[in-house]
Amino acid sequence: MNETQNEGQHLHPTTQAIRTHAPRTQQMEHSSPMFLTSSFCFDNAEDMRAAFADETDDNIYTRFSNPSVQEFVDKVCVLEGAASGFATASGMSAIFASFMALMKSGDHLLSCQAVFGSTHTVITKFLPKYGIETSYVAADATAEEWEAAIRPNTKMIYLETPTNPGLDIVDLQLVAQIAKRRGVLLNVDNCFATPIGQRPIEYGADLVIHSATKWMDGQGRVLGGVVVGRPDLIKEIYAFCRSTGPAMSPFNAWVLSKSLDTLHLRMERHAANALHLAKALEGHPALRWVKYPFLPSHPQYEIATRQMHNGGGIVCFELAGGIEAGRSFLNSLKVLSLTANLGDARSIASHPASTTHAKLTEAERLEVNITPGLIRISVGLEYADDIVQDIVQALDGLSA
Repeated sequence: MNETQNEGQHLHPTTQAIRTHAPRTQQMEHSSPMFLTSSFCFDNAEDMRAAFADETDDNIYTRFSNPSVQEFVDKVCVLEGAASGFATASGMSAIFASFMALMKSGDHLLSCQAVFGSTHTVITKFLPKYGIETSYVAADATAEEWEAAIRPNTKMIYLETPTNPGLDIVDLQLVAQIAKRRGVLLNVDNCFATPIGQRPIEYGADLVIHSATKWMDGQGRVLGGVVVGRPDLIKEIYAFCRSTGPAMSPFNAWVLSKSLDTLHLRMERHAANALHLAKALEGHPALRWVKYPFLPSHPQYEIATRQMHNGGGIVCFELAGGIEAGRSFLNSLKVLSLTANLGDARSIASHPASTTHAKLTEAERLEVNITPGLIRISVGLEYADDIVQDIVQALDGLSA
């Protein structure tokens, strides 16, 4: 666990991230090598003792730290404007670690209602087993509603923006101001926007979490998670993970670090393709609505354009025919992939009601706007009109 370097602060974060690398070995390599090792050696017993006593930052064991993993963390810290960070085996392990390291029995977690299905399971099924109280507020809650939902024992506010899969937008500045005034930690899942799309720390977030599996990798190859933010909080998360073991693989970290060098370029194309698709689909007779943060028709368009640099790579729409129409639509696609992922170079279609959020009851799904006919498109890097054409031909088949 190391804090990010302060060198090159006059440079743009994208430049800093690209130029961030693990210390060069005596071979003077230009591209960082992969440190695929489980443990590290010491010159003498005193150096080993000092490392185990936390008197130095020397690497001991890859479950604790690793140069490949640290390079990835340092790059994310630069992109997010964070002081410190820690990487884990997956996005969900990063989320769980941020909960368990910083909350205890008797504390209360307040979350926005629309969250990823597995996060919902952790919040509703597992946290109560450890005596942590939980409750939800709507993603579009007013300042008064956020204030009213905070309890004397509220320790943390957790939210996604844009939310998965409904693309609701939470006003980061509003919630951060309330959290700070009430002495509550603000923990933001920034996976959908990426640090290219928004930087929650600039609005007052204490922690920012990513499933690096998604846009950060960008090609559906490896799993990874990362949490960055205040050094005192990251220290607690590191201590929890060091003992419980959700370590990121050095191989995965090496892949992810290379991927971050092109994140800004890829997200520009993903967002441009997504906006093109959203505009092309608006008004199609098979759809009840189309949702994308940078469409003027989005309910929180003003907030989205104020706090985001682009609308991201996800487009959602509602099929008029419900669940059966959703299945028929997926089966009619000829180019887009059907897979349990997003953020890939290849466009992906999914039907949340029957997949990622199937374990929620129908009432729970409707509470977070996951309707029976909701389709989530992870817009890839293909030629934009090819993506549109495939989706339109599948939609036309529904109304034929």
